Amino acid sequence: MTAPLHLLAGGPASDRRHVTRLLALALASAGCQAPAVAYVGAASGDNAAFIRRIAGLLTDAGAGQVALAPSYGPAVLPRFRGALDAARVVFISGGDVEAGMQTLHTVGTAPLLRQRFEAGVPFIGLSAGSIMLGHAWIAWRDADADTSAYVFPCLGLAPVICDTHAEDDGWSELRFLAARQPARTSVFGITTPAMLRVHPNGRLEAIGGPIHRFEKRDEKVVRVAGLADAGYLRARRSEKGNPKDTKDFEGPTR
Repeated sequence: MTAPLHLLAGGPASDRRHVTRLLALALASAGCQAPAVAYVGAASGDNAAFIRRIAGLLTDAGAGQVALAPSYGPAVLPRFRGALDAARVVFISGGDVEAGMQTLHTVGTAPLLRQRFEAGVPFIGLSAGSIMLGHAWIAWRDADADTSAYVFPCLGLAPVICDTHAEDDGWSELRFLAARQPARTSVFGITTPAMLRVHPNGRLEAIGGPIHRFEKRDEKVVRVAGLADAGYLRARRSEKGNPKDTKDFEGPTR
């Protein structure tokens, strides 16, 4: 890993101004003013409303051009590659984790994302996009049968397993996934206001809010010491450039 990754929780209860501040910190890792961003919307079906909403947030946070790296339509691969090649940052949208991963693999764009990451391009994930950047996630063939659960691989660019904005249900899916991991494997719950920064050396930081951590111990999943907010946002509150709109951010719910 040659560039940091930034994994935001997002979610229906997220505050727009707060999310914009997090995005501004993440965009700064590009090392330039107004970096061009490639928007990957595989998890949300390239939903136009989501794209407009996120593009507005990214622009408010200091991004330059925000261009769709399409996952659907004609000539997807060359258009996707072109958007990535022109970008200084790659953004992975929220939506449905499994559908997003299936689309990336079916269309053949997952290897292109890895190539850009290995070339040193910073990545930002939001909600499902954050989960997709990690190692793996879980799904059920039958929602009423625990025995139908299966674990599937994600992009694996971030050396973590995480869930986002699920603190209200006690991180039930994340705990279920943790129970299917080797002993002492840590998994992370990125709370609604938080962003997980993954440094190139693997060091983890919580920004904007706490991040919960769980481990499998003696066949039980237990909550262990998590990551406290590093406090970067408090040092930047007086800076200019925050959006006037402070309504809740209504982005993809997962």
